[in-house]
Amino acid sequence: MFARLVTFQWKSDMIDEAVRIYKENVTPARQSKKGSQAGYFLTDRKKGRGIAITLWDNEEDIIATEESGFFQEQLAKFKDCLIAPPVREIFEVSAHG
Repeated sequence: MFARLVTFQWKSDMIDEAVRIYKENVTPARQSKKGSQAGYFLTDRKKGRGIAITLWDNEEDIIATEESGFFQEQLAKFKDCLIAPPVREIFEVSAHG
């Protein structure tokens, strides 16, 4: 299993909008993709930060969403909420409990 972690820096008045976008738009779109297992959207309202964690069957499925442009389309939905470009990382899930 692999995880994609995306870190966001939000405009302070746009956090609720970012949560809405994730729940209503990004999650249903991601669930239709091959290898998608789960997604989590974490927010720190005091610091204006957020982290999206998505779990996938393998790294190839993550890369496929990036090569097809799907991942970039999802990030674009947040453009009005961001004060800095998001940072994306991929990790192998080495332990799970």
